[in-house]
Amino acid sequence: MIPEPRPPLRRVTVERDTRLDDYAAVAHLAGAVSDLRLETRAVVSRLADRTIWMVSSTSRGGGVAEMLPPAVALLRDVGLRVEWLVIGSEDPAFFALTKRIHNLIHGSGDPTLGDADRTLYERVNRENAAALGELLRTGDILIVHDPQPLAIVTQLSHPPPIITVWRSHIGLDVENAATRAAWDFLGPYLDAYDEAVFSAPEYIPGRLAGRATVIFPGIDPLAPKNRELSLRHAVEVLCSGGVIPCPGPTVGERYLAQAQRVAADGTWAPAGATDIGLLTRPIVTQISRWDRLKGFLPLLEGFVLLKRLVHEGEYEGAPLDRRRLELVRLVLAGPDPLAIQDDPEAREVLDELRGAYRALAPGVRDDVAILLLPMHSVEENALMVNAIQRASTVVAQNSLREGFGLTIAEAMWKRIPVLSNSRAVGPRQQLRDRLDGRLIADPEDRRELCGALREMLEDPVQLERWGQAAQRQVHEQFLVLSQLRTWGRLLLTLAERKGG
Repeated sequence: MIPEPRPPLRRVTVERDTRLDDYAAVAHLAGAVSDLRLETRAVVSRLADRTIWMVSSTSRGGGVAEMLPPAVALLRDVGLRVEWLVIGSEDPAFFALTKRIHNLIHGSGDPTLGDADRTLYERVNRENAAALGELLRTGDILIVHDPQPLAIVTQLSHPPPIITVWRSHIGLDVENAATRAAWDFLGPYLDAYDEAVFSAPEYIPGRLAGRATVIFPGIDPLAPKNRELSLRHAVEVLCSGGVIPCPGPTVGERYLAQAQRVAADGTWAPAGATDIGLLTRPIVTQISRWDRLKGFLPLLEGFVLLKRLVHEGEYEGAPLDRRRLELVRLVLAGPDPLAIQDDPEAREVLDELRGAYRALAPGVRDDVAILLLPMHSVEENALMVNAIQRASTVVAQNSLREGFGLTIAEAMWKRIPVLSNSRAVGPRQQLRDRLDGRLIADPEDRRELCGALREMLEDPVQLERWGQAAQRQVHEQFLVLSQLRTWGRLLLTLAERKGG
């Protein structure tokens, strides 16, 4: 099924009760808030009469849609005018094309992009640029996120003098035919920007040398997805969202939209109709958008090998370790694909995963749960993700390619050790092997995945140490507060460079 078409360019309302004072009230965040306020005084003084326009392709699902609300809210709180716009199109072929470009930047897919693709790409961006041009004023700052709206600057008709920044949240640290095709296609639009921002130096294409900056993404520690949850609150969220059968009465009401789980025959059923074991068993979890590059299938196959080792092989571990591996379950979860307009491939990927699940032996299939988390309410979805991660023993992010991977920082913030791989740049920027979790060499090697899962699950004392170190790592490098300080310095530099 294809999501409903969306008219071009709409303004996103950011409603957040959380302010900088709320962060400052948290003891271990007070210093970061003080630094942010101090460093942004000069930025506010210089840019107070300008509007910063954020433009992205969606306001629901994925890292960009999660990072922008706290960024917009906190920049407003320090005294800047910030607005968030989302492009749209009534032509579903546009998002199919931009998904292809997304995959090409990650090094996979058919590298053939023709004149018809460029015509479509420019037409949709031109439709959105017509509305954007009516909003821009001299001196404004336009920050465009990812490839979907990249061409919007070149499609503006008679734009006023403004500062333009392209923020790429994806990339690949090697060059091949796919990446060359993507950057050749995007090249003419890149040249229209004053600066580009990437998540790693390895992602910067040669034509942007000298016009690119590296800024790590950051998570919001007080957002529903990351804030502390008491045991009672976490259980209430899981019950309210229908993720688990409720063990008793709760204060909160059931969410309007309930989590779904793939049944043995491949159909969808209420997740809470059967007990996944989130409250009692060791749990390995991966929560991502349904994307082939997220490595769901090899993670599933590596988990199956682990189960076979225990049930069919000659396991020689201690009895308690055997018990952990017998009880461990795998949870693969993601958003309802119909709610994510800019990812039309998601339903196909999810159907492939459901097919692999149906083919499992019944005993192993009982130890795997594929969950669909509703997007009816962004906050309720975020709380469900938060509670599931906190109920997990290990969080996996087995991405074959990963621009950054905020789910890694989210789990680390919750003191949950992470299993990922060193092939992808994003994970190895955040995760230190055998300090915060495990980095394997090959996310498609089922045996290596099996071995890493076994190592982690057999040593709960080590897991606790890794979790504590992981939270410190995020606190020092990957919070939205430090991210915005870097953005402030960049915008001040650009304003000084362009003058006026």
